[in-house]
Amino acid sequence: MLTITQALNVQADAARHKAQGLLTPARFVVSGMLAGAYLGVGVILMVSTAGPLIAAGSGAGKLVGGLVFAAALTLVVFAGGELATSSMMTLTQGVAMRVVRPGRAAAALAVTFVANLVGAALFSAVVAGAGLLHSNPGAEAMLTDMLTAKSAELPHELFLRGILCNVLVCLAIWMCARLTSDGPKIAVIAFAILAFVASGYEHVVANMTTYALGLMTGVDAATWADFGGNMLWVGTGNLVGGAVVVGLGYWFVAGSPRGSQGASVEEEGVAVIVEGEPRSPQ
Repeated sequence: MLTITQALNVQADAARHKAQGLLTPARFVVSGMLAGAYLGVGVILMVSTAGPLIAAGSGAGKLVGGLVFAAALTLVVFAGGELATSSMMTLTQGVAMRVVRPGRAAAALAVTFVANLVGAALFSAVVAGAGLLHSNPGAEAMLTDMLTAKSAELPHELFLRGILCNVLVCLAIWMCARLTSDGPKIAVIAFAILAFVASGYEHVVANMTTYALGLMTGVDAATWADFGGNMLWVGTGNLVGGAVVVGLGYWFVAGSPRGSQGASVEEEGVAVIVEGEPRSPQ
């Protein structure tokens, strides 16, 4: 396992990679769209498996939902994709280490967010057209209940749940940066995502699919106003949780380094995978 300082060097390299993605915008956008769709896969898998259990009165619904939703982040990490919520941490660490300029980091994050939204919307359109929810009453009921609950949440509740959520999501990516083999990476992703889903926290990219599906299938609780408010408050909370709590928190713990020091990782002779991009330390 890498040290915290070595993991920050990995993150600095990942931040550079994300910022450089703006130089090839089409590829960068498609990568973001794929990540948005992968989170949609997690949402559908969650409601399809946990929904019938909840409808049957089983207390295992949240546990199953949390376990299967981990497939979404696993796809992002191992298949590759630009996810806005983890980029909030990675790009912030790159800025703090002065390997990425703030303006470029903000632009990369904004493009990633929009690309995630487009990918989630396209995935949702396919799912709605296929009638998957109508063929699974438990899943349809769970989606309706989720949207009804979200519409009743106050802005500060959405914001705080967003913080709690992205602390766990970014911890999963941070732990993956520290680990050097695939099995443990999958395990830490599973436990972190289980904690976030089962606890009822809010993830802005997952909510893109949830609201898009609600709007496309005619769920009464899904309105454009609620969708916009959720993106604002949950997205802001996710930013604080990922960028400040985890991103700057571990940068401070490491001694507030400036610039990456690839030699400290290179000496270990390890290759790491961050969000699906295998890299040998440079």
